[in-house]
Amino acid sequence: MAAALILASASPRRRELLTQAGIAFEVLPSDVPEVPRPGEVAEAFAQRAAREKALQIAAQRPGTYVLGADTVVAVDDLIFGKPVDPDDARRMLRALSGRTHRVLTAVALVEPNGELQEIVVYSEVEFQALSPEAIEAYLLTGEPFDKAGAYAVQGIGGQFVAQVRGSLSNVIGLPMEDVTALLRRRVPTVLSGARA
Repeated sequence: MAAALILASASPRRRELLTQAGIAFEVLPSDVPEVPRPGEVAEAFAQRAAREKALQIAAQRPGTYVLGADTVVAVDDLIFGKPVDPDDARRMLRALSGRTHRVLTAVALVEPNGELQEIVVYSEVEFQALSPEAIEAYLLTGEPFDKAGAYAVQGIGGQFVAQVRGSLSNVIGLPMEDVTALLRRRVPTVLSGARA
């Protein structure tokens, strides 16, 4: 039997979080480019990207539930997505060093009737001061290169995090408290394997 929910993302973190929550789903990644438009603020960009990902896959698989998401790191008015190269990752980590930044994840759920449900969840992450040597050693691990903001709180990058205020799973890539509540309301069948 086909899963009741499609995840429009190739993110292994999102797959792990949904699996740990006992949610039945299948994966069909979107190829929507994750590029902010000129002047687009972090929340608007994340919402648009999540919506476009979900709608793209919903168009390919009509009559299904499709979940799209986009996580961005915001420092002041700057949006930090996934670094394009080591210099970009180095720039991001220097900017995060010794200060607090916001992580926001936008989630979009397209229902079989085409109705769209959207949420945005914010967390604050306080970073320790990073020495140039610590940054270079972290870059050598390879971990920063497919992560928004160039770090993984659940991985080696967690050593740099002094405090997380708000949802930790949001920082990882999917705010599970909010996503589970949304799915419980809109797609209860995908939670049949989990205790409601």
